[in-house]
Amino acid sequence: MAIDTTAETKAIARYIRMSPFKVRRVLDQIRGRSYREALIILEFMPYRACEPILKVLRSAVANAEHNAGLDPANLVITQAFADMGPSLKRFRPRAQGRAYQIRKPTCHITVAVSPDVKGE
Repeated sequence: MAIDTTAETKAIARYIRMSPFKVRRVLDQIRGRSYREALIILEFMPYRACEPILKVLRSAVANAEHNAGLDPANLVITQAFADMGPSLKRFRPRAQGRAYQIRKPTCHITVAVSPDVKGE
């Protein structure tokens, strides 16, 4: 089986109950790094967003391994971004019969990996 060196494999997690701003803070740390480095970084970061990102990263690498026949050892994260999903709208009772709206944001996390072209 021929291995395509330009192949970019991605995985998307949708409707994650977390603000995209908080997720982007973590994604900025792993973008452009190797798969192994990213795993170590995500394992020891103190943020709640690391768990769904780790899941998406593992899924993207599994897709690359299974569908494109790539070796996980030399994969690099080429794209990592979080888009805004629909917000869940809830209401909180306030004084004098008023109701304040609370928005519970969701996000879609996308991670794309491809083989390291430098061959490090």
